[in-house]
Amino acid sequence: MTSLADSALKNTKFSILELAPVREDQTVEFSLKHTLELAQHAERLGFDRLWLAEHHNMDGIASSATAVLLGYILANTHSIKVGSGGIMLPNHAPLVVAEQFGTLATLYPNRIELGLGRAPGTDPLTMRALRRGRQETEDQFPQDVLEILSYFADAHPNQRIKATPGQGTHVPVWLLGSSLFSAQLAAKLGLPYSFASHFAPRMLGQAIQLYRENFQPSEYLDQPFVSMGVPTVVAQTDEEAEYLATSVYLRIQALLTGQSLKLKPPVESMEGRWSVSEKMAVQNFLAMAQIGSAETVKNGLNKLLEQYQVDEFIFTCDIYDTAKRLENFSLLMDLKK
Repeated sequence: MTSLADSALKNTKFSILELAPVREDQTVEFSLKHTLELAQHAERLGFDRLWLAEHHNMDGIASSATAVLLGYILANTHSIKVGSGGIMLPNHAPLVVAEQFGTLATLYPNRIELGLGRAPGTDPLTMRALRRGRQETEDQFPQDVLEILSYFADAHPNQRIKATPGQGTHVPVWLLGSSLFSAQLAAKLGLPYSFASHFAPRMLGQAIQLYRENFQPSEYLDQPFVSMGVPTVVAQTDEEAEYLATSVYLRIQALLTGQSLKLKPPVESMEGRWSVSEKMAVQNFLAMAQIGSAETVKNGLNKLLEQYQVDEFIFTCDIYDTAKRLENFSLLMDLKK
């Protein structure tokens, strides 16, 4: 007999957040082609959506030209929803974002989604290079979101600036966040909300509560919809998963210490490779991570569902071996059977 927990897991949407990780022994071209391979694999498995994250000036992440890469994936898949998780709005003029995603929506109707983030997703020097003197700030985020929504809506008779393509495409817009700000804005605007608990889990519970308690039904959504990021390393055994996860630990350690983010092969042990404080920082980063056999991860996901009652898990995975990485997502989807 199916337990209540298993039933809840079956009814929870499973999606993927992809950063096009670059392996230290491979080219960026290899990473981009593997991202397509993953998207096609996810489509066959029945994942609901695959999102790409915008980051800049990071040698281990190849999804910087997010809209361009989305076009490549859309052209070579058939049904899976794809989108941004997210476009970092302070880096862009809202009209340009609307035109890019409006173009994708026109070419691939009902398949594109726009997730918007409030942070720049890079360092201050790169941020200035991206903006080229524009004065966008995170504080302007609400106004920029409203502007984008207006470009996707049906045009008003006296509307002077229109997104072409874009106007009238009604591209679904999500708000992303790792703090309380975007949760509050998503609730006010009646938009779906995705919390970045795959790297910043500390305020997850607070943000979800704030979003649900303040949600106002809208033309976009009649009730709250919450997605949470979950790092995963799923393998045949707990021991294999823990071994594969050392690539994840090394990558986060590199992020925290300003080193290269290229994926490194797994190691037998992390002992002697990180300090006590680095180990603690990595563990905090991965507080929501599910690492282990299918059974171990199933139990972990059920506990997350019991605690947070989210509508969707959006999974990340930084396994070094591409075959094992694809297997990670196969094993995840098997949990819904």
